[in-house]
Amino acid sequence: METDTPDLDATADVAEAEATEVETTEATAEEAHKPIDIEQLKRVLEAALFAIHRPMSLKQLAKLFARHERPDVKVIREVLKELQADYEGHSIELKEVGSGFRFQVKSDYNKYVGKMWEEKAPRYSRAAMETLALVVYRQPITRAEVEDVRGVAVSTNIIRALEDRGWVHVVGHKDVPGRPALFATTKKFLDDFNLKSLTELPTLDDLKDFDQIEEMFKDQLDLLKQDAAPASNEQISEEEALPSLDEDVEVEAELDEAV
Repeated sequence: METDTPDLDATADVAEAEATEVETTEATAEEAHKPIDIEQLKRVLEAALFAIHRPMSLKQLAKLFARHERPDVKVIREVLKELQADYEGHSIELKEVGSGFRFQVKSDYNKYVGKMWEEKAPRYSRAAMETLALVVYRQPITRAEVEDVRGVAVSTNIIRALEDRGWVHVVGHKDVPGRPALFATTKKFLDDFNLKSLTELPTLDDLKDFDQIEEMFKDQLDLLKQDAAPASNEQISEEEALPSLDEDVEVEAELDEAV
């Protein structure tokens, strides 16, 4: 009786082929999930920020990339710092404001660039500036509390104008009879006044009077005519501002936690 003898060479070839296939598959998978190259990341961020006319948050910038190549939010922030350094000697700068990062003309060149817009900057009355200043420094604050400090009634038109501009909004209601609205500043206020946070403003102790506050805001008010965005109190959410490239709930949660 004859017994078949295994072909050891053929078996070895099959095993080697299978091992090669596994290695190739693993290499392909690793390559597919490899984060984007740092230099390419910098160029993409630069292009995106130049292409859009409003600030972009770290979360919005992260959404530019497919999940398999998406860099960590910390990496994005570090690359943005490098971009800021790259533009130090230029007439434009990469600035972080309340809503995120944006490219803008440096203040030294505002008096030249401002001549390109025929539209005049919006002018606000002293009463409006005083009301805005009180909201900025004492928020959240009610209309009655503003009136107590100013010593005169605050016109409904003033409150409406500040809301329409998107600088103040209602954040709640005070737990007193009548439950008056509590007003606070918005991210758009920070964006329009070139601030990352309210902590960048001088303290009340450093300011002598409302004239000084108005003077502090004057230069930035002159630049508002360059703002392409409509004067509206409707704030653009991150989801509306940039179409999501990844609707995975887990991805959204990861980005929220990272930011």
